Amino acid sequence: MAFILFAMRPTAFALLQPPVRPQFILATLQRFFPLVWLSIGVILVTGGIIMGQVGFARAPVGWYAMLGIGLVMMAIFAHIYFAPFRRARLAASGQDWPALGRALEQIHPLVVLNFTLGWIAIALVLLWQ
Repeated sequence: MAFILFAMRPTAFALLQPPVRPQFILATLQRFFPLVWLSIGVILVTGGIIMGQVGFARAPVGWYAMLGIGLVMMAIFAHIYFAPFRRARLAASGQDWPALGRALEQIHPLVVLNFTLGWIAIALVLLWQ
């Protein structure tokens, strides 16, 4: 998320003009989002294994905070993927560049929210050991 928020997106806005800019951002997200789905699966499996090894009853409170925030982050990503990202793909297939731009602009604040939640989860797990 940091790369997309702080490197790719600002550079695309600085160097590319519509309709190339939203097409570039969409193409990048189309490659990135399958990796996010894979990461979600890995996180759920490995987190479940670690919690099972420690014992759910003995897990630190911070782990539960991270789990809760992580589930919220996963739900936000699912919303991104199945709502504005879907609209973006449909707009691009119809070459409706203004609609593509609007759909991508709906994704940005949600990615910022998830990025912030991720750092909050890290802070909580460090504080509640």
